Amino acid sequence: MRCVVLPGVYPPQEDTLLLAAALRRERLPPAARVLDVGTGSGALAVAAARHGAAEVTAVDVCGRAVLTARLNGLLAGCRIRTVRGDLLCPVAGERFDLVVANPPYVPTPPAPRPSRGIARTSDGGEDGRTVLDRLCAEVPAALRPSGVLLLVHSALCGVRPTLALLAAAGLRAEVADRALVPLGPETRSRAGWLLRRGLLAPGQEKEELVVIRAERV
Repeated sequence: MRCVVLPGVYPPQEDTLLLAAALRRERLPPAARVLDVGTGSGALAVAAARHGAAEVTAVDVCGRAVLTARLNGLLAGCRIRTVRGDLLCPVAGERFDLVVANPPYVPTPPAPRPSRGIARTSDGGEDGRTVLDRLCAEVPAALRPSGVLLLVHSALCGVRPTLALLAAAGLRAEVADRALVPLGPETRSRAGWLLRRGLLAPGQEKEELVVIRAERV
């Protein structure tokens, strides 16, 4: 798709493509409602609309991301509702058939969290799970019966904790996809710190991305 990305907005990357492929494999029910949490460029929201979703909502805490998603929806000829806010707060009380999320997940040295800019889009906190754990806790209540969560993140921040949290919330969770990709620029910039923590091996040039599929049962 033709994609506009404003400064400070997370651009489509390998994780976006991996999640989009998983999204396209989902069978959406009639009149399906889809939520894209942390939409960034809106690429996944557009993919959901093109896949046949009747209603797509894209949420991001960044105003520029909301504008970018709106622009890309218009360019693609897709009707997308864009809302600014923190994770699921703007859609509290609503229910969806599919939720997709590509949150910040890169483990990050302790420091004041950036309030804006591209650095914020990858800042997952010291263990990479600051936003991940919130999503695992908040998304189950936003799913309709048989609703599905598709969530992408790096194995650097742990796969088992994600599966365990989603299972504890009553979802049937599994790894749907895995892919080895070159380390991104933000991960490379933190390589020394990640190496000292034992999260990267000496000379490691790639990381594993996983897509978690969790279904409400």
